[in-house]
Amino acid sequence: MTHITHRSRIMSVLAAIAAIAALTTTSAQQPQTDHRSWLLPSLDGVDNFHAYCSPCHGRDGTGNGPVTRALKEAPPDLTTIMVRHNGVFPRGEIRAFIANGSPDLPAHGSSEMPVWGPTFHALDSSDRAADVRLANIVEYLKSIQRP
Repeated sequence: MTHITHRSRIMSVLAAIAAIAALTTTSAQQPQTDHRSWLLPSLDGVDNFHAYCSPCHGRDGTGNGPVTRALKEAPPDLTTIMVRHNGVFPRGEIRAFIANGSPDLPAHGSSEMPVWGPTFHALDSSDRAADVRLANIVEYLKSIQRP
């Protein structure tokens, strides 16, 4: 049962990425067979957050994304990271969660959330661009912190 749920969540995420890619192409373009088409052309943090993170975490980062109801556990409010870390924004820890998942956070990197680091690196021929994409998402998260 868990395997089926895990597979259906992965398929939902891939379908969402495919939908984003389809929306960014025009009918005059040739169909793309390159999986890089699933990558958002922009490396900007807010653009990537909205494309890849907001389906679960919401456009405002508070955990109210449209797929939240399908998740076993609600995504955390990403606007209160600093509150939960005594006023400090742990950049390295946040980047590691996004890029690699964490055994300490079962909802992050498990069947509940895709681990974006390997995905970005696999879909983008430039490791540097994938690293910039991750860093920019982290900086965007820092910019939306509430007191």
